[in-house]
Amino acid sequence: MSIIDAILRRTRVITFDCYGTLIDWAAGLRGALDAIFGEALTQHHAELFEAYTQVEAVVEAEPYHSYREVLAATVERLAQRLDLELPPGRARLLAESLPEWRPFPDTNAALRRLKERYRLGVLSNIDRDLFVGTARHFDVEFDFVVTAEDVQSYKPGHGHFRKLLEDHAEPKTVLHVAQSLYHDGVPAAELGLAYVWINRYRGENDTTARPVAEYPDLKSLADAACGE
Repeated sequence: MSIIDAILRRTRVITFDCYGTLIDWAAGLRGALDAIFGEALTQHHAELFEAYTQVEAVVEAEPYHSYREVLAATVERLAQRLDLELPPGRARLLAESLPEWRPFPDTNAALRRLKERYRLGVLSNIDRDLFVGTARHFDVEFDFVVTAEDVQSYKPGHGHFRKLLEDHAEPKTVLHVAQSLYHDGVPAAELGLAYVWINRYRGENDTTARPVAEYPDLKSLADAACGE
């Protein structure tokens, strides 16, 4: 029996990161930033995501602010970093666009299958009101949601995971599923939680995260957990 098969046998709760794992974060972010900066952003597309994630990580590591404030501050600092003009009031447009970002094509079918066997939860760096907008895109109702607003901190901090273990699951019965090694894989490893890497972008693992399995999408996870 493989490691992932053994872990799935004891799993009762599967938790997910949301944006990048269930929701197509890259497409949503690119569309929002294109709307904010216009054609001036075109020359920066190659470096855009790396620059954005680096800036956002710095902002999230500062004393807690709502995710709306984090997004606005990240847009402002990204403009400075890339020497882009930011028209007044445009920084808030990123948060306003977020509830319109769509799931990956395989997300809902996989969630429906998994919901038949497991309790499902979300651990997300988000404000609760923003997640309400996102939740309408899902075909299932999650059993619980833990947001940054709830724990007053952002992953890769341990707040989301501690809240999960305090209120929703025993450590050996939970499997965490996410695309981000930095935000999810590393803290899961630090807390001894089983972690599945959804490697949609064919990345390399150069972190301390130790996934028990790696899949290219959620369908593959659902196939492993529920049978093809």
